[in-house]
Amino acid sequence: MTGLLGPAEIRELAARLGVNPTKKLGQNFVHDPNTVRRIITTAGLTPDDVVLEVGPGLGSLTLALLPVAAHVHAVEIDPVLAGALPQTAAGHAGPAAARLTVHRADALRITAAELADPPPTALVANLPYNVAVPVVLHLLAGLPTLRHGLVMVQKEVADRLVAGPGSKVYGIPSVKLAWYARSRAAGRVPPNVFWPVPNVDSGLVAFTRREPPRDDVPRKAVFAVVDAAFAQRRKTLRAALAGWAGGPDRAAAALTAAGVDPGARGESLTVEQFAAIAASAPTAAPVAQ
Repeated sequence: MTGLLGPAEIRELAARLGVNPTKKLGQNFVHDPNTVRRIITTAGLTPDDVVLEVGPGLGSLTLALLPVAAHVHAVEIDPVLAGALPQTAAGHAGPAAARLTVHRADALRITAAELADPPPTALVANLPYNVAVPVVLHLLAGLPTLRHGLVMVQKEVADRLVAGPGSKVYGIPSVKLAWYARSRAAGRVPPNVFWPVPNVDSGLVAFTRREPPRDDVPRKAVFAVVDAAFAQRRKTLRAALAGWAGGPDRAAAALTAAGVDPGARGESLTVEQFAAIAASAPTAAPVAQ
């Protein structure tokens, strides 16, 4: 890879554009080429992959993606950064810059139709800390062509995403990601590779899409059970799911029918067990919207 941005280039480019990183948009720009190379290697991209990058910022990761992917869709909410990225790519990536499409858009609202030419197969991104989980879940829900990915997020968020049942940090993000994909922790990233320097470490999360655990129950119905179970995570499922089921006795009946102990807690259940509970929902249970 050539033409990657180092600390001096990042600061010069930001100054030229009048860009001051904002906490509101979760902007922490990677300025270490070795970290960028590490991300590309760990992502396991093939020449046929069409990459979706969310929050490209000044283009550090984009420049490394362009030579190794068939195409890169970069989704950037900041109009100044979105407007400058094609020029940065042209100046540093040579002919590979032609593979870039920049979308001035909110990743939480972007649709498959907007990314259809060509449809993305991989998500590789340094995600803004404040929206990392909802962005990942939104994209997996809305882009069925996404087969795998590697995202850099706050270390605490990374731990939650890859946690398994029984872990203290296992919760809603863990279960919902498991519905879509198998995930694993792929390494720690220190704060000093970013500008400005965040107060926390970052972590890499790799995932590979899988088929949903069950095809006889809607995802929204399963997620409604997950949300209810963890809304009161210290309570037993019999109590935590009472509102969802229409009463504690009805919750207990649904749990028993699903083969789950009503005295268990949500943090001990797999995504398959949550799906089984949803499939056993009493007729009076609220319909998920």
